[in-house]
Amino acid sequence: MPAKKSSTQAGGFSAAERAAMKERAAELRAEGKQGVKRADGLQAVLDAIAKMTPDDRALAERVHMAITENAPDLSPKTWYGMPAYANGDGKVVVCFKNSGKFGMRYSTLEFQDPARLDDGDIWPVSFALTKWSAAVEQKVVAAVKAAIS
Repeated sequence: MPAKKSSTQAGGFSAAERAAMKERAAELRAEGKQGVKRADGLQAVLDAIAKMTPDDRALAERVHMAITENAPDLSPKTWYGMPAYANGDGKVVVCFKNSGKFGMRYSTLEFQDPARLDDGDIWPVSFALTKWSAAVEQKVVAAVKAAIS
């Protein structure tokens, strides 16, 4: 993992990352009605992340980056106040539930019904997250890619 990414893990998004996201939101608004909807969803997700405790926020920011970089067809939006990512039909595929939301000891990455994670008669749809690392990132990326395949 590049040094730049590891230096922003504990502190959240870097100034350059925040600026890039704001630029992307402006680009989406310029695209018209669909772009505005996507930009508004992105802003809602960023606002929801900003309200989290520092530990939850650091995890949510890394999850957000992993999903947006590896599943660009998923649209960010909030779902019950949580960062979520929806398919082209507007159905939530994956969401991040921060531990502070319900007083839990860990945050979760949760996949909803449209996620294509089916594996026989039983498969995981929720993963506990306590820390971010290169290994965690690989697992999240693999799960997200499987969910949209």
